[in-house]
Order: sequence, then structure tokens, then C-alpha cells
Amino acid sequence: MEHFAEPYRIKVVEPINLISREEREQRIREAHFNIFNVKSRHVFIDLLTDSGTGAMSDNQWAGMMLGDEAYAQCANYEHFESTLRDVFGFKYFIPVHQGRVAENLLFSNIVKPGDYIPNNTHFDTTRANTLHKGGYPVDLICSEARDPHSQYPFKGNMDVARLEEFIREKGAAKIPACFLTVTNNSTGGQPVSMANIRATKEVLDKFGIPLYFDAARFAENAYFIQQREAGYKDRTIIDIVREMFSYGDGVLMSAKKDGLVNMGGFIGINDAELEEKITNLMILIEGFRTYGGLAGRDLEAIARGIYEALDPRYLEFRTKQVKLLGEELMKRGVPIIEPTGGHAVFINAGEFLPNIPPSEFPGQSVVIALYREGGIRSCEIGSIMFESKDPTTGKSEYAPYELVRLAVPRRVYTNAHLMHVALCMEKIRDYKDKLVGFDIVHQSKYLRHFTLKLEEKKSVRTSV
Repeated sequence: MEHFAEPYRIKVVEPINLISREEREQRIREAHFNIFNVKSRHVFIDLLTDSGTGAMSDNQWAGMMLGDEAYAQCANYEHFESTLRDVFGFKYFIPVHQGRVAENLLFSNIVKPGDYIPNNTHFDTTRANTLHKGGYPVDLICSEARDPHSQYPFKGNMDVARLEEFIREKGAAKIPACFLTVTNNSTGGQPVSMANIRATKEVLDKFGIPLYFDAARFAENAYFIQQREAGYKDRTIIDIVREMFSYGDGVLMSAKKDGLVNMGGFIGINDAELEEKITNLMILIEGFRTYGGLAGRDLEAIARGIYEALDPRYLEFRTKQVKLLGEELMKRGVPIIEPTGGHAVFINAGEFLPNIPPSEFPGQSVVIALYREGGIRSCEIGSIMFESKDPTTGKSEYAPYELVRLAVPRRVYTNAHLMHVALCMEKIRDYKDKLVGFDIVHQSKYLRHFTLKLEEKKSVRTSV
């Protein structure tokens, strides 16, 4: 890869500390081998998530000083609303404190028990909120995504033919909405093409089903469209974004990703009746309509961060930095989901550790090895997160891939930090045959990966 440099200067630094290997071993055992239970001060490089972990700009911090903390109709909401209308184009924007609340508010008003919610691929909270309301999350990812080494440029796409088939099979009355997650987090941060967005909308319009976007990483998706899709090379990022959302009936966003803030999100819709229903519930559980559980200063930071995320210089560096990490891992014989996406590198733990079956969670084996080796926190995106039960037989259905996500926080780590990650994985590669799997000894009903307790297997499995 050609040389590239950060399109910003670093003004403030935060010390981080790599604790000793002996202490790391103690901390991970105290955490019952659940990386979510490890204290931040015991982590050297934190790639658990890119949600709310980015660095805000001087412009955003300056805006924080302009926070109007009036309970109703604060000045920052006006800026927030005008920015979102300019970028996303919907009539109504409802602030919330993060994306899963947006999901809860919407699904509480549209999903009935027995309904189906198709998506290119649900992520954990979208899936959990659908299940919590008695619905069924249905993933309809394109066939190209099933090959982890395929270089197809839009592996986040919806399988449009299967979507239409599914609607005819279940009936439109049982499908209150369809979602597109851009970029598609669960399949490796892979983008969705504009052609696929249009085709999805055309199918849904046949049946009168609204299209919603999970837009947490909308700017990265727009950048990939500009770079990879014919006819968009000379279009600006904001114009591509406006076209993307012109095909939607609504949007949910965790602004903690491409909003470049540490807290916040929103719902954007055009339906006045639905907006009133959502508002009434939001006032009950989140706060008044113009703050939605956020401070005025948070709304201001979102308004400024949304525009900053559209900067092509920032997006070029962002995607190149993620690509660099992926290339350094592959050089060292570590298989990943290819091509690299916008926000993370996904290690293919099932391929890396073929002797550990899905029932023993090879992704978690890599997660724990990374912490032990280099104080690196990452996230299992496999059968711990996405195992399901067949409703008829009760048999476990494991995730299609056992992955480990290395989510890169925005504007936080340098390339030298990421080289530390690659070098640690190189060391792990050399003793990977000694890694063992895990058993679950405690779990919750929903989103079990946040709270579970694990027990390490005693010996190495010699065959699967």
C-alpha cells in the first residue's frame, strides 16, 4: 500500500499502559473469560467496538461549550434537526441516546408477535429488539458474502430475489418493515451498492413495505460507493448520501459511529402518525421530544460530527487504515474477511482454528489469546453472539462464520498501534494449535455476550 498520513494533528493525548502478562492472565480469569468484564485501565489497545470510542474534533469540543441545556426546544436541537434534514432528507428527526433505543422505539410501534423483519444482516441489538417484540429477524445476505475470500466489492448487499420470494412466502401483512444495514457490520463491515438499494426499494414498493436504514456507518458506505460503483466516481459524498436515503422511508442511527460522537443517535421518518406514536413513547422512557435523553451539548456535537464524517480526506484515511491492518494480518498468515470493510477487520477464526468447533467458540479463543498476548481487546462475532435455536427442534444453529472483529476507533490509534496488533497475531499464529475452546457456564436471554461467564477447556482438541 502507498504511504498515507493522518489528515489531522493530535492535540491531546491519553496515557495507556500495557500491564504484565501475569496480570493480564489474572484479569481475564477474574472476568470469567468475558472480555466485556475487563476494566478499561487493564486494556492496552481497545478494539472491542468503534461505537462511541472515537475522538471528537476541536470543532466539536468548541460546540460543546455552546450547549443550550433548556429542557424544551433548545437551540442545539435546531442545529441538529437542520443538519439531519440537509444530509438525510426526512421530515421528522427524533433524538435518542443511542441506536438500540431507536430500535426499541420503532419496533415497539410496528412489530407484532409473529412478524418478520428482513435485513441484509441484523446486528446484535437489532436482532435482540426484534426478538424481544415477538418478531423474527431474517437475514437475506447476497450469495457473494458466503465466500470470505471473494473480492466482490459489495458483499453487504441484500439478496433481492430471495427478498421478493420471502415476501410472497410469508405475506406482506406479516412484514411491517425491511432494513438495510449500511455498511453491513456482521458480514465484515461490507458496503451496500446504490444499485442494490434501488433494487431492494423496488421490490418493497410492490408490496407496500417500508424500507428503513440502519445508518450507523452511512458515510463509510457512501465512500465505498464513490470508490467502487460505476457512475459515482465524480459524485460528492454528500450527494451520494442524499441519494442513498432518498430511497428510504426511515432511518435509525447510532451517531456513536459515523456521527463521530461518544453518545447519541436518532430516528428519521416521514410518517407523521408514526412520528407521534414514537414521540409519545419516547417522552415516557427517554425524555422530551427535543432532547431525547441527551444534553444540548451532545446534540451540538452530533450536528457538527455528521458533516465531519463526510470529509473525503477523513474517509480515505479511515478506510486505508483499516485496510492496512487487514493486509498486515494476511501477510502473517491470518485469514480475514476480504476485502476489508470500513470500520473493522474481521479475523476468520473458524478458518484460523479448524480444530475448535463452533460449539466451543473458536472466535472467543482468539479474543482471549489477543488479550493474553498483547493487552488487546477485541470482540467475538460468531456463535457466542449469534447462535440461535431452531423453534421446532430446539437444536442449536451456529453462526455461519466464527469471526473476531477488530473494530478501529475513529481518529484514535496510529498505524503503529495497529502494527502491535498484527505482530501479536503473528505470535499467536505460531502456537495456535495449543489454543483451546470454551464452555458457557452462565448466560442471559438476550445479548448474552455482554454478560456471560465462560470456562476454558482443559485440553487441546485433536480432531473435530
